[in-house]
Amino acid sequence: MSNTTHFNRPARLLHWTMAGMILAMLFIGMAMVTSVAHYYALVTLHRPLGLGILVLALLRLANRWRHPPPELPSDLPAWQRRAAHASHILLYGLMLGLPLVGWAMLSAAGYPIGLGGAVVLPPILPLDPSLYAWLRSLHTLLAYALFGVILAHLGAALMHGLIRRDGVFSSMASHPIPYRSR
Repeated sequence: MSNTTHFNRPARLLHWTMAGMILAMLFIGMAMVTSVAHYYALVTLHRPLGLGILVLALLRLANRWRHPPPELPSDLPAWQRRAAHASHILLYGLMLGLPLVGWAMLSAAGYPIGLGGAVVLPPILPLDPSLYAWLRSLHTLLAYALFGVILAHLGAALMHGLIRRDGVFSSMASHPIPYRSR
């Protein structure tokens, strides 16, 4: 852990950038399965956003390793500390896993992942329709799991910022909510 009370600037920038990207991805993903008319345009947005999230998640992990997060308040119950730790492991796992499963799914389907122009990512799995079907279901399940973990994360952030006012929310916010010491 760290002696600081705030995440460093790159951590905050990555956090809020990725929050917007992930929410966009979740809504685009939901729209993709309900909007046949706009499917191609949505897929065209979905794929590079997913790869961007993967790259940014790796950068976040590297930054977190070099700059440990602030410590949680000392009066936080042990079960909430464990829940916070577990939720961050889940968030990072899903931020890395979802794009990789998406890439694997498209590889198994034989769909190229273009990054613009002639740049195309190589497949990471062989062509296999049954594997594609399984990975597609897994991708959907993981997206719902990510949505659930984000809701829990948001609920915890609001609890810290509005109820406990213990500095946890302010450690990531660009405009801190004044906190009261306990």
